[in-house]
Amino acid sequence: MWRRLPPLVDESWDGRWAAPDLRGHGLSVAQPPYGYGIHAADMAELAAETGATRVTVLGHSFGGVVGAVLGSGWYGVPVDRVVAVGVKIDWTDDEVTRAAAMSTRPPQVFASSLEAADRHLKMAGLRDLVDPVDPVARAGTRVAHGGWIAALDPRAFGAVGPSVETILSRCAAPLRLSAGSGDPMVGLDAMRRVDPDAVLLEGAGHNAHWETPDAVWSLLTP
Repeated sequence: MWRRLPPLVDESWDGRWAAPDLRGHGLSVAQPPYGYGIHAADMAELAAETGATRVTVLGHSFGGVVGAVLGSGWYGVPVDRVVAVGVKIDWTDDEVTRAAAMSTRPPQVFASSLEAADRHLKMAGLRDLVDPVDPVARAGTRVAHGGWIAALDPRAFGAVGPSVETILSRCAAPLRLSAGSGDPMVGLDAMRRVDPDAVLLEGAGHNAHWETPDAVWSLLTP
């Protein structure tokens, strides 16, 4: 899902970079627990493995919350700044309940990789933006249970519950929030409760890093 960023990174980023699949996503291990803290610990381990002494974090949606947790300073990784795009801040009790229910359901098994890829695109909000035959779509599938499943482990929805606003507010590193102007999950008012300088990215929805990669990258290279 970050495929449109590397060309921009290569043009203007002096240091090393990595775009990892989070735990329970893509090709990474599908193994609980899935709380924000364990994800941040995974990213801290990655930073140590790459020899990074300081890091800048660019995260999308769930990954933006993980970036803020990493930026708390609790993991021994010096974080210069965190840019979080499309983070859903306000959750209703019903939404939390539904996420908990989703975390207990077994993954839906499909007869073909194409059907699983379409399911992945729907879950990622990319169905109208990416063709199911695209490698980006196929990367979101796994072979399992005698068929194909979307790679996202449903148990990852169990991370929903703790106050996202509180988590973001505890980020010790400079934090910039942004979202697509058409993102149905978060608005400017909600973001500015945490970051008074939060910005909307015109012409983008929830997946701004796919729809307007230049605008997203500009948040790291003002």
